Amino acid sequence: MSWIKEISSEKATGKLKELFDSIEGRTSGNIANILKVHSLNPEVLEAHLNLYKTIMFGESNITRTQREMIATVVSNINACEY
Repeated sequence: MSWIKEISSEKATGKLKELFDSIEGRTSGNIANILKVHSLNPEVLEAHLNLYKTIMFGESNITRTQREMIATVVSNINACEY
């Protein structure tokens, strides 16, 4: 639970609802806290998602597997729960 005010997926409307529905469709209904904190500004949430897609799936000199390994190590160092 964040200290930042959030809009739940149940109360989301408009662009936020579209984004949350898209996220929930890919994640078995779970929306990560790092994404929920953007709920007050759907445009920022969309930019965050686009940045993630570019980093993880865009053209790069490192492979997808290497990117996943880097993400896993960083998440572990940061004591990330997911």
